[in-house]
Amino acid sequence: MNKLFLAAGWILLFIACQNKPVEEALETSVQSEVHQIKLINLEETRQFYSWTSDRIPMVSAHRGGPYPGFPENAIETFENVLKHTPAIIELDVAMTKDSVLILMHDDDLNRTTNGTGKVNEVTFEYIKGLLLEDMEGDLTEFKVPTLKEALIWAKGKAPLTVDIKRSVPFEKVIETVRETESEAYAALISYTFPAAKKLHMLAPDLMLSVTIRNENEIKRLEETGIPWDRVIAFTGVAERSKDFNQALHQRGVFTILGVIGNLDRRAEARGDEIYASFIQNGADILATDRPIEAAQIIKNLSPSKSSKSPYFTHVN
Repeated sequence: MNKLFLAAGWILLFIACQNKPVEEALETSVQSEVHQIKLINLEETRQFYSWTSDRIPMVSAHRGGPYPGFPENAIETFENVLKHTPAIIELDVAMTKDSVLILMHDDDLNRTTNGTGKVNEVTFEYIKGLLLEDMEGDLTEFKVPTLKEALIWAKGKAPLTVDIKRSVPFEKVIETVRETESEAYAALISYTFPAAKKLHMLAPDLMLSVTIRNENEIKRLEETGIPWDRVIAFTGVAERSKDFNQALHQRGVFTILGVIGNLDRRAEARGDEIYASFIQNGADILATDRPIEAAQIIKNLSPSKSSKSPYFTHVN
């Protein structure tokens, strides 16, 4: 009889776990196994991104940090990166025919999934049946996530920078950020000053990643009226001068250097130590396709004591 009750108990537990809300499951998945950056509210987020001389250099995993077996823009890929290092996760948002926001870089599905067709011409029901392919074209068991799932996953783990594709309304992305109460973790990417201005008008409390590559663009940002404490400066994919980085630091702004492409390839060819030189020249965050390798080098440049340390949780 005891064995019967025990078996029944296990069955009930299994059913309860199966019915566990997606939100709760994503918020708690592998919390103890990954490096984390925790931000309680937007005030903490602004402090986290406020430049200080004792800042901790970071990596931003471009498209989530794909590696063999881990496709771009997949939650499992994000978690793989966090097993090695704290990171900012950069992801891409597209919209299906029936207005569901999903993580997808390309306009069509051919390169990154086992499906075909344009994202905005197929339904989410079709997307749900697909599997993602890694960068080598090998099929994985991972599904295409929704933006909602990614935002829920991020809380307590990693700040996101959200790249909004042209066909996606800003309002719908902001609505999803509000719905998931993930404002502290979602910085919205803009590539033009009109786009940055519109995003700030729609959501003046949210952080923005804005492209600022020279002194003229510093002036143009100031002309938009967007306060500097809402800005992370993406300084492009070519290394900027120490003086230029310092000009942004004097305004309290973190700089993101895009080492994706040429600079990542230079590191592969000449040695990963080159990542350290970018940080020493004034970059604070390296947006990279090689987040694990870059993080291994730049972690040695972290100060022994930092006002930013309370935001980070490390694992052995």
